[in-house]
Amino acid sequence: MSTGTMSTGTTSRKPVHLAVYDTLADWEPGHATAHLARAGHEIRTVGPTTAPVRTLGGLRVQPDLALAGLRPEDSALLILPGADLWDTSDDLAPFARKAREFLDAGVPVAAICGATAGLAREGLLDDRAHTSAVSFYLAATGYRGGERYVDADAVTDGRLITAGPTEPVAFAREILGLLGVYEGEVLDAWYRLFHDSDIEAYAVLEKAGAL
Repeated sequence: MSTGTMSTGTTSRKPVHLAVYDTLADWEPGHATAHLARAGHEIRTVGPTTAPVRTLGGLRVQPDLALAGLRPEDSALLILPGADLWDTSDDLAPFARKAREFLDAGVPVAAICGATAGLAREGLLDDRAHTSAVSFYLAATGYRGGERYVDADAVTDGRLITAGPTEPVAFAREILGLLGVYEGEVLDAWYRLFHDSDIEAYAVLEKAGAL
């Protein structure tokens, strides 16, 4: 990882799109979206339709737009959180197909928890390094990418980020790094502060103006 402070001029100002759907795991995208927003990214929610959805935590979310209206060229990143629906129905398969559109267009996708299984079913993990909750969770999808599975908190391969359900901070770290919000020692300090409660990391972020 290269050294540095905050990135300047490399962060796209296109909106970041957060997928929202019933049973969404509230805790998984929060670190990423909060710190992206603080860095100046607009966060727009995209649902199956524009009808309200309800998260696992019971929050009612009104999507900003429907999935059918989302175009890769209008986005800096698509975030796919986990949700019970990834494993209990095919309702979220259109989001995995949209992820394929994004990756084919060279636009990043970040998937965590159950969303990684959705990408596996779509064939998007067959040829990319990736991670998830555990390897056998993805193996149960019947995908062909088992040899590319990495036992790590989060993995970035090109424009694709994956993480398991217990790693929302590592997931955010990869997103913030990929979009150039923080770099090098500042990105490392951000992770140490929010994951490890490392008080020394606070001073690094304060000096860099990253708080």
